[in-house]
This record gives sequence, C-alpha cells and structure tokens, in this order.
Amino acid sequence: MNEHTDTPDSILTLVTLGLVVVGAVMVYSSSSVLAEARFTGSGFFFKRHLVRAFLGVVVMFLVARINYHLFIRFSKALLFAGLALLMVLWIQKIAHSGNNARRWIRLLGISFQPSDLVKLALVIYTADSLARKQDRIRSFVDGLLPYLLLYGFSMALIVVQPDLGTAVTIGVVLLIMLFVGRVRLSHIVGVGLASVPILYALIFWVGYRKDRIAAFLHRGDHVEDVSYQIHQSLIALSSGGIGGVGLGKSTQKLLFLPEPHTDFVFSIIGEEFGLLGTLIVLSLFLILLWRGMRIARNARDLEGFFLATGITAMICVYALFNIGVATAVLPTTGLPLPFVSYGGSSLLLTLVGVGILLSISRRGKRESEKVGK
Repeated sequence: MNEHTDTPDSILTLVTLGLVVVGAVMVYSSSSVLAEARFTGSGFFFKRHLVRAFLGVVVMFLVARINYHLFIRFSKALLFAGLALLMVLWIQKIAHSGNNARRWIRLLGISFQPSDLVKLALVIYTADSLARKQDRIRSFVDGLLPYLLLYGFSMALIVVQPDLGTAVTIGVVLLIMLFVGRVRLSHIVGVGLASVPILYALIFWVGYRKDRIAAFLHRGDHVEDVSYQIHQSLIALSSGGIGGVGLGKSTQKLLFLPEPHTDFVFSIIGEEFGLLGTLIVLSLFLILLWRGMRIARNARDLEGFFLATGITAMICVYALFNIGVATAVLPTTGLPLPFVSYGGSSLLLTLVGVGILLSISRRGKRESEKVGK
C-alpha cells in the first residue's frame, strides 16, 4: 500500500475543534450553579472537562498520524478488552444485586465507561469484516448471522448495566454499516422488524423505561415527576427565542433542569443562544456528516470506506438522539451530545474516532486517481 501522507481534512478538524470549544464553554455555563451547590466551586465540572478535552484533542492529532490499518489489525483485541470490562460490570451487578447498576470502571484513577470502547471497537471490527467477506455478504449464514450473534451478545451486556440507549444506538449504526456493506435489504428489514418486539419487551418490562415512554407520549401530564425533564428542557428552549438570553444567563440551570451539562446541554444552548445558537450547532454536525461521507467516498480501500462510514454514523446518530430528546422528538435516552456534553471516556473515544477519520483522509485517493476513475 502507498504510504503517502497528505494533509488531513482541515474542515473536519476545524468543525471538531469548534464543537469541542462550544462544549467547554457550555459545560462551564450549564454546570457552574450545580457545581457550586454540590462541590468545591463553580468550576468543578469545567476543570475536569477541560483536562479531558485537551487530552482528547492531543490524542486525536496523534491518532491522525497513525495508519488506520493498525486499528483494524488490533480490532479483535480492542473488542475483547471492551467486552471483558463489560462482563466485569455484569459480574459486579450480580454480586451486588441490591445496589444501583454501575456503568463505569476506575482505571488509573479515571472513570471509564467500557461501552464507549465497545461501540468504537465494534465499528472497527465490522469495517474490517465487511471488507473481507464481500463475496459472502449476501448469504444469511456466512454474511449476516455472525454480526447478529456478536452484536446481540455485546448489546445484551450493555442493556443489563442498564444502558438501553447506547445499545439501541449501536444497533442503528450496525444497520447502517450493513446497508452500505451490501447485505441483502430483505435481511436488514427482517432484523429491524424482529428487533421491534425485543425493544418493546425491554421497555415495558422495566418500570422507569415505561415511565419515560409515558412521559414522551403525554408530556403535558405529570410535569412534576416523569415528564419533568422533558418539560424543563422545552421551557429552556422556548425561553431562548431567536437570539437567546445571553451566555451564563440561563435560569433553567438554576437546579430546575436535571443534568444540564450532560444529557440536556443542547437545551441550555437553546436558552442562552436561542434558535440561532442551536442552528449553528446543528450546522456543525451536518458539516461533520458531509466531511465524514466525503472521506469514506475517497478512501483508498474498502476498510477505509466502511470505517469512515461507521464512525461518522456513530457520531451523528448520537447527536441525532441527544437533540431529539432535548426537543421532545424522542423519549429520554441518557445519551450525551458528542464533543459538547460533559464527559470522560465518551469524549476521549469520540475524538479518537475523529482521529481515525483524519487518518483515512490523509491516505485518501489523490486527485489524479479521482479524475481517472
């Protein structure tokens, strides 16, 4: 393979850095009151987020200089490590059945969410696998079934944490990758239809999930309990109007809106910067989608194509779900807004994903190759 190293996609780099900056500003603005009330000062969450964001950006640029095939080569090891950590959490859940479930593991003093590693490792592994088995991908047994078994096992470990939102997102990304990977459309539709009763059972057999659906369907009712988050989120968005109330002037962050710096940071953006602010954030994600798909189209090989498609889909599906929840288009999922929400392993591994995209763009087709096709 030709190891020429062109300049990585500068637009994707700028958009990503822009979203990270927006995230740093909004984490401080949205969390300052909560941090003052619960911890040592208004900058408690901001300082932690800033360190993680800086580390993530540094890692992103380092990853961009690494040949993305190295990640493909170690995809099985990454996936095994992630699944092993998920199983550790599952064992802890069984051993401490009376306690709330844990989604995090402490590694070197840092809270790490194994599902963040698993979702990225699954995308890398699937990209490699789809590229290698294109001659058999139309077969159900050799093509689709292995993915169903792998993803089914992985998603089950995530669901029992419990984290249904992440599991559903992983499933959506899988369907997108299978579609671009030339799996039979009838097989994909069949998987989608078969997932409906499973999803129904997972929602309505668990009380708090059923309450979330009830809050979504009847958000005008029970605004003091199950519909509280959605109601407060909509108040924040409507209060912002066109231009917003101004940076730092949100009233919903005054302990009215739960998790204003994580799940509902988009609502605070809407309140402080108005419709214009939310449209800017949406535009940045749309540009990211465009550049990610462009990188996929210009990839030198199928591995790069599938990998760029999967990473782009993962980031954009997360953004879609988070914004959908904040605007009451979707029921509450507990998913962060990529680059913007306060986070640790989620922010770091999302930036690793962008670094891989930049690596693929550096090794894309030359202009002469594109014209010659």
